[in-house]
Amino acid sequence: MARALTLQRSIVPLGDRKRYLERLSTRKALYAKANCRFWVFEETDLAGAFIEFIEAPDGETLSRGLQTAQDHFVDSARVYEEVEID
Repeated sequence: MARALTLQRSIVPLGDRKRYLERLSTRKALYAKANCRFWVFEETDLAGAFIEFIEAPDGETLSRGLQTAQDHFVDSARVYEEVEID
């Protein structure tokens, strides 16, 4: 089964961290309703350096899901599809 994925890198100043994490929680709920999965990782050696992953079963679902989080910039032109390997 093919999947589609996009990502976004963000640098968040310490003073904005709480608000950023609250927005992530809101977006996670929106993506879930749009049948997308959402993960966020923080770089271990650089506090405030985050990478967000948004995944869906296909590109169309991913595009619709990205529209649900309009308050956040994601380069939706960079969508990756899973490559089946044996």
